[in-house]
Amino acid sequence: MQAGNKSYVRASDIPDTVPVFPLAGALLLPGGQMPLNIFEPRFLAMFDSAMASDRLVAMVQPALDNSKRPDGEPELCEIGCCGRVTGLQETGDGRYLVTLSGICRFRIVEEMATPEVFRRCHIAPFAHDLEEDDGAEAVDRELLLTTFRQFLEANEMETDWDSIARAGNDVLVNSLSMLSPYGPAEKQALLEAEDLKTRAETLIAITQMTLARNSDDVTGTLQ
Repeated sequence: MQAGNKSYVRASDIPDTVPVFPLAGALLLPGGQMPLNIFEPRFLAMFDSAMASDRLVAMVQPALDNSKRPDGEPELCEIGCCGRVTGLQETGDGRYLVTLSGICRFRIVEEMATPEVFRRCHIAPFAHDLEEDDGAEAVDRELLLTTFRQFLEANEMETDWDSIARAGNDVLVNSLSMLSPYGPAEKQALLEAEDLKTRAETLIAITQMTLARNSDDVTGTLQ
């Protein structure tokens, strides 16, 4: 997996411990790029630390059941995605505009006790994310694009179809998953999908259910 100027080939290329950025509804996937607007002091400190070391930050959602630690901080989902800072711009008003490039997913082994103002976890990376996804060729691209088109039409939205036509299945599935306007549970399901084919099928199913539900809502309103 290439992220910026760095290649990640094996699990040992990923450090055992990483700073974690809990953010509800955020989905970072291997090969994807996530823009972030950083302004909280503890997260500014996190990115300062990352830039001074290996540039790695782990995105993870707060626990979906809203459970809390004794100190009031949210518990974390077990699975997240590690990213490399490939762009950082200072705004002049105390913020960072960051681009985080996805490398691989991970499972949290344990949260570490640390004197830092941000959280840090011991992780087990998903080594197969660093390899080419064999499921790319098995993606039902036609059904995915048909479903996506239906969603855009239902919501009166447009997109750059020329760019979509040029995108490979891996870029297409992961980009649509990251951009999808779904909630934390759906985003976590997309993250945890076993392979690209399963992620595409999950995205199609979620979108079809959303379209059907919205159609039922409209029908009910008109009756």
